[in-house]
Amino acid sequence: MSKDQSRNDQKTPRGMRIAKAIADAGVASRRDAEAMILAGRVVLNGEVQRSPAVNVTHRDSIIVDGKPLPKPERTRLWLYHKPTGLVTTARDPERRPTVFEALPKDMPRVISVGRLDINTEGLLLLTNDGGLARALELPSTGWLRRYRVRAFGTIDQKRLDGLAEGITIDGERFGPIDAELERVQGGNTWLTLTFAEGKNREVKRVLGALGLKVNRLIRTDYGPFTLGDLARGTADEVSRADILAATSSLRQGKGPVRLRGGTRTEETKRDGWAKPKPKPNARPTSKRTAKGKPTTQPDKPAGKSGERPANKRGGRGAGRRR
Repeated sequence: MSKDQSRNDQKTPRGMRIAKAIADAGVASRRDAEAMILAGRVVLNGEVQRSPAVNVTHRDSIIVDGKPLPKPERTRLWLYHKPTGLVTTARDPERRPTVFEALPKDMPRVISVGRLDINTEGLLLLTNDGGLARALELPSTGWLRRYRVRAFGTIDQKRLDGLAEGITIDGERFGPIDAELERVQGGNTWLTLTFAEGKNREVKRVLGALGLKVNRLIRTDYGPFTLGDLARGTADEVSRADILAATSSLRQGKGPVRLRGGTRTEETKRDGWAKPKPKPNARPTSKRTAKGKPTTQPDKPAGKSGERPANKRGGRGAGRRR
């Protein structure tokens, strides 16, 4: 037995739940692993295991769908620019195309951190670590999600400011939302929404309650990670140092820090994204300056080339692994 294994057993003498062990090995999410166990697809020490309420250690033999459980790999994380028309699920009953079928062929098996619906595009985090996925998608992390929204209809900033106190729709309570009106283009309105919860169809339901119909929805930021200039349908692996920095901030209860920069592409400029974005580090607030602008300070404006100035960590995209 290695020193690391011995140390782990001392910390957790009864091991970990079998579903977590399967998730940590990258076979499935913890929830899917529990379903696999209940379906009799998991064999523990030679016997079919039908209860997820059992602990295992490295000494136990676990076989899933006839294959030995692989040893856990090092934790890896990717940023993926999800296009519209893809569902965020491994198997779709309606046989619609999925995110995982569209991933680059050289990527290992991954699971998503939360979901984006079929008509939503933008930043989706992918990882080979089920435990990390669960931790990052919990609202308790305090990580903010930022969306760019195009919606049919008109609204003024005063009504949007009311969302900072939260809103109740059909008996369901939605937490504080920082909403900024950017511009009106024909019959459509462009907005930026920032919030921490990320409930199912939250943006569409909240704006629908205000009389707006969302016709384009793009997630641009998730906690310290930003979409930047990542091309549609491509994935970019996060450096190990940035993963450690992000998870360390969670353990210590600190607010997220920006890890990855990026530039606005020509396409986003055509869509009206040339305006500098506010940083996602501050929590939503209803306080505004006398000029009606958010108190959160925006990023520094782009340079002459259209790119953000170099930062202390090595310039544009310093947090990315090539």
